[in-house]
Amino acid sequence: SYRTVLLEYGVDIGLDEYRVRWIAVDGGPEYACHTYKLPFTPLELRARKTEVYRTLIRRGVDPMPGARAALERLRPTHRLALATNTVRDEVGVILGHLDMASLLHATIAREDYDRPKPAPDAYLAAATRLGLVPSECVVIEDTQRGLASGLAANMAVICVPSDLTRDNDFTGAAAVVSGLDELTAALLARIG
Repeated sequence: SYRTVLLEYGVDIGLDEYRVRWIAVDGGPEYACHTYKLPFTPLELRARKTEVYRTLIRRGVDPMPGARAALERLRPTHRLALATNTVRDEVGVILGHLDMASLLHATIAREDYDRPKPAPDAYLAAATRLGLVPSECVVIEDTQRGLASGLAANMAVICVPSDLTRDNDFTGAAAVVSGLDELTAALLARIG
């Protein structure tokens, strides 16, 4: 979405730059506005990106491989929540396309907490909604920023890198697994 907006101004953010400057750490819009001397603020860039993003997600999204099976496998024995930096209406569209909302006990969207990841607020809100204390929770994350958020919440974190995050620094994770198929109740018991 950001790439589409930036291309209108002659800026082509490549995949490597996007992974390093936008996904791994916070501040991608600030970076782009400063580096490329764009004629708008980071807040305006975010707003323009949101319009493009909403159009894309309305067309449908693909889940991370193994997501549905992992949720189905863990739901009978664990309380499951989604804690995201995405706003509620966008989460609703995505979960609607994926037909996975019923597999979650709670969904924590950006409106449900004050500070975005890497702050701990999203995960602390999820724990509260589930009636758990942080030490009873295990976070599943695919980004360095999400790992930092889970650790700041005093929760164990299992990282599942994606193609976009494979070079993130996952130091501090209780485990790093290659896919959601490895996410089992036995693994959670060993870590939690």
